[in-house]
Amino acid sequence: MLKEIRDSLKLRSNQNLQKKQYSFFQCFPGGYGEGDHFLGINNPDIRLLAREYFSRVDFKIITTLLHSKYHEERLLALIMLERQFDQSCKKKSFDRQRQQEIYQLYLAEIEVINNWDLVDLTAPHIPGRYLLDKKDRAILYQLAGSGRLWQERIAIISAHAFIRKGFFTDALKLSEILLHHPHDLIHKAVGWSLREIGKRELNTELEFLQTHSYQTMPRTALRYAIERFPEPLRQRYLKGLA
Repeated sequence: MLKEIRDSLKLRSNQNLQKKQYSFFQCFPGGYGEGDHFLGINNPDIRLLAREYFSRVDFKIITTLLHSKYHEERLLALIMLERQFDQSCKKKSFDRQRQQEIYQLYLAEIEVINNWDLVDLTAPHIPGRYLLDKKDRAILYQLAGSGRLWQERIAIISAHAFIRKGFFTDALKLSEILLHHPHDLIHKAVGWSLREIGKRELNTELEFLQTHSYQTMPRTALRYAIERFPEPLRQRYLKGLA
């Protein structure tokens, strides 16, 4: 099965896309993706393969793919894992034990979830969704305080599962913790989270921006946070006049 999956991936590789991916994901020395490798496969093709194989692969195959040097193999493994988690949540096949096993595997392999797309496509749907009905969400704060870029992003992006259900407390706390993080990828994630809260409850976002001195927060975070504001209000925030 593993060889079949890898052969299916290679058949879909595109050299021109591969070159673009190395640039887009900053695989150059000093870039956040330094050392990563790409086959040149687009996301729709990877999703098609995930749909085909997710119900037939076990954790051994998924773990092997997660430890691949190729980005697309790790992405495919994570999407298959997310699909397995989603399947375990269906009413007819609801399986809490399976959900826990998938969640635990995700955390056990967190070191290889090491680029923003791998995080963003899975964090809300596996750790976020698993923790949705749990009182203990301390793991998110551990990740946010880990000092490791991708784990910090997993923490804040996982909270999008809560935002979508109208629960903002953890997302706001995590945004506060990470607000002045040194990396632009965290600024974007914080701003994105605030924007999603504001789409549902604008006053809550406005209160956060005022309480945490929007004039001094990272500009990228502010721009993402206010990009859906009415234009006159957005301009006031950009000019520090709100």
